[in-house]
Amino acid sequence: MKLLLDTHTLLWVLGEPERLRIETRQILSDHANTVFVSAVSLWEIVVKCRVGKLRVNIGAILSRMAPAGSIAVLALLPRHLMALSRLPFHPQHRDPFDHLIIAQAITDDMMLVTADQRAPLYPVQVMVP
Repeated sequence: MKLLLDTHTLLWVLGEPERLRIETRQILSDHANTVFVSAVSLWEIVVKCRVGKLRVNIGAILSRMAPAGSIAVLALLPRHLMALSRLPFHPQHRDPFDHLIIAQAITDDMMLVTADQRAPLYPVQVMVP
C-alpha cells in the first residue's frame, strides 16, 4: 500500500507518535507499505514557521526522514497540478496546501493519512491517523 502523510500526520509521526492510533503505527512501520510525504507538506511547514504559526526545525525533520529512508519525499509534478485543476471546489475547505496534497494522493493512487475531516469531500482514500 502507498501512504501519503498529511502535514500534521508527519509532525505526529516524527514528534508525537502517541497521537497516532496503534493500528496506524503498525501500518506505517510495515515494510510492505511505502510511506511518502509531499514536498508540499515540507513547504507548508517552512511557510508556517516563517509566519510564526509553527515552531519546528525543518532541518531536523528532513534528517529524521532521511536516515532510514522510511519516508520518501513526493515531488509536486505537472500531473498533480492537472488533478488539482479538476478537484471540486468546496467553500468550507479552502486550504491550498491540503488541496495539493489531496490531488497528489488521488493522482498517485495513495491512501491519505489525515485527521482532516473535510478530506472525504474529495474522491480520495483516507486513513485516520
